Amino acid sequence: MKDNVFFKKIIFAISLIGPGLFLIGYNIGTGSITTMAKVGAEYGMMLTWALVLSCIFTYVLMVAYGKTTLVTGNTALFNIKHKLKYGTALAVYIIIALVIGEIMALMGIFGIIADLIQEGSRLLFGGEGFSTLWITSVLVVALYLLFWFGNYLIFEKVLVFFVALMVISFVVVFIMLKPDFSTIISGMAPSIPNEPGVLRLIAAIAGTTCSAAVFIIRSTVVAEKGWGIKDLKNEKKDSMVSATMMFVLSVIIMAVAAGTLHVMGLKLENTVEMIKLFEPIGGELAAFILILGIVGAGISTVFPIILIAPWLISDFTGKPRNIKSPMYRWLAFIGILFGFGMQFLDARPPMIMVFSQAFQAFILPAVAIPVFLLINNKTVMKTHVAGLKENIGLIAVILFSLLTAYFAVAEFI
Repeated sequence: MKDNVFFKKIIFAISLIGPGLFLIGYNIGTGSITTMAKVGAEYGMMLTWALVLSCIFTYVLMVAYGKTTLVTGNTALFNIKHKLKYGTALAVYIIIALVIGEIMALMGIFGIIADLIQEGSRLLFGGEGFSTLWITSVLVVALYLLFWFGNYLIFEKVLVFFVALMVISFVVVFIMLKPDFSTIISGMAPSIPNEPGVLRLIAAIAGTTCSAAVFIIRSTVVAEKGWGIKDLKNEKKDSMVSATMMFVLSVIIMAVAAGTLHVMGLKLENTVEMIKLFEPIGGELAAFILILGIVGAGISTVFPIILIAPWLISDFTGKPRNIKSPMYRWLAFIGILFGFGMQFLDARPPMIMVFSQAFQAFILPAVAIPVFLLINNKTVMKTHVAGLKENIGLIAVILFSLLTAYFAVAEFI
């Protein structure tokens, strides 16, 4: 009997953090892995402070967007469109910018996954491994079929599985490689190395963690959960779980690279090269674990990405979110076809991923400023307007978003 009660409590706890798990699966993908590994390889733990700030501000914005949805019953873009001056133009800009950024990310994700599966097949069977074109084709068909016959609850379960796989994989490799914890602590002190490319990586850290897309999707996922204002405490706990897990996973990835590649004086230019470097350190077992973790992370981000365009349109128009409707199925089909993008581009998938994450940082102010205006609007929020602590946090987020957006623009210029 006690075992049944304990099991039921675990199930209940998991059900409370459904949106957080969904966003962990969405946010901690190949973009995060590539970015954090590259940062760790090139600068050790020197930029940990940027990750800490990004995760704190991620929590602040997730709570803010979740709260506006709980109070109004409407999703983010719908509130921006109808409650802010020039809101329609801003909402259209957000939709276009997010879709472009996510398409770039999707191409990089499929490119990295295909490369890793090819590497895994090479380790298992020898030779050159499976063709990346065939790998991509199988993945596109399989994932779209799952989307076609699935629903939100199935997606949530699939994402929970891959998040668990990803966590276990990287924790195991982290333990096997035993990185130096003193380097992690020293990286908390803010510093910016005077080297070319560092601003782009700081912007990418912000973009991959404090992602503009996450906060817009956050309101949609909370709405899908059917929560109301009475669930505000659960929404805050869920946001804390999500932001904390994002930090833990990200810092583990960074530390693994810092404790190996950085110490060896090597820079990460290709994800497959990272696997090959870990092979002599931890053997083929470490290589397979890393492949499973990164592939799992990549797959966990595909579903939210192919849903982002129809979700944003539903958000903008206020129409029901029905993933079995023709609009959802057609847009998801068009979206997943971009998975073949790296088969035709003369560029390395990790570079596409870092670029897409830095691009996210560029559009962060466009989602940070509107929620500050919304959550302080008494007409919208009634008795639930932001307090002093919330406003201090949101102002800090806005300043951080402007700084990282400047880093992104300055580096590319």
